[in-house]
Amino acid sequence: MNIGRHQTNARTSKVVVHNNVAYLCGQVAEDASAGITEQTQTMLAKVDALLESVGSDRTRMLAATIYLKNMDDFAALNEVWNDWVPEGHAPARACVQAAMAREALLVEISVTAAC
Repeated sequence: MNIGRHQTNARTSKVVVHNNVAYLCGQVAEDASAGITEQTQTMLAKVDALLESVGSDRTRMLAATIYLKNMDDFAALNEVWNDWVPEGHAPARACVQAAMAREALLVEISVTAAC
């Protein structure tokens, strides 16, 4: 059983790859003081970088779980998401309201993708 752990520290790995599937840990915005649109854009840019680091990309996403601090941001999140997801490559997706690890964070995502 070959399991690859990437960008690992004492608590977490940013990506774990097993059987040609990449599991990304939760990704958040670069700047937590930004609004929902910018937080979503920078969060998704981090997903792109992590997928690329293991030989994958957003066209190979299998599933995404999105956590929103406030469901009032759902429409704004979807505007960015719809532009980011390549047509015909939408993953299975869940979006739920959740408390964030830091007060200023508005959105977090966890992604699973084929490599």
